[in-house]
Amino acid sequence: MTDPSPSPEQRGSARQALTELLARAAAGDFPPADGSVDVLPQPSDRDAGVISLTGYAVIFADANPDWVVAQLPPGDLSGPLTASFLHALSQRLGRQTHSVDMLTCAAPLAGSPPPDLGLTELTDSAGTPHPRVTRALHHRDEVRAWQASGGVLILGRGLAERFEVAIEIDPEYRSRGLGARLATAARHLVPEGVPLWAQIAPANAASVRAFLAAGFRPVGAEALLSRDLPE
Repeated sequence: MTDPSPSPEQRGSARQALTELLARAAAGDFPPADGSVDVLPQPSDRDAGVISLTGYAVIFADANPDWVVAQLPPGDLSGPLTASFLHALSQRLGRQTHSVDMLTCAAPLAGSPPPDLGLTELTDSAGTPHPRVTRALHHRDEVRAWQASGGVLILGRGLAERFEVAIEIDPEYRSRGLGARLATAARHLVPEGVPLWAQIAPANAASVRAFLAAGFRPVGAEALLSRDLPE
């Protein structure tokens, strides 16, 4: 089975479909939990993977849809996120699956982040981005980062141009509530009416607790297939 080479129009259509799906999920409007699976082209050359909601999944990959469906275990609602399927899809696309993440979102908050956090935006130094920004640029566009004492907050546009946040806490500042405060601060930094998304490794219990405390709500799970990062 030959894999397709989607046109810009097909990529745009896939991006719009994912944008609408995510917007509805953020508002609590989910597809029917009937076990259905949609297969779309990648919304961009960078982004391939799987989003699974309750009883529904969408696979976005530049692979023949018939081949994709044939790899799924029949009648298994968790099929699109099984290790065997993700491995097969990764091999087909020449990519890697690093983790299956909890997919969460939160509504924006009005006003500026609390001033006592002392957030300072990281900017280029002599034309060289901060290392954390450089790493984030492999996965997101329009990346911006802010530093507080003990941690960093990173915002960018990821899958289907959604706003995504990641936080990093220095080891000596962990278990002090800083993660939840930075995750909450991020909600002040997105445009009005625009949901903010975070993907969290379920095994990172501290991060899960921080984002839940900051008002992020689990809506599903997600696995993104990435190319190897340059050394």
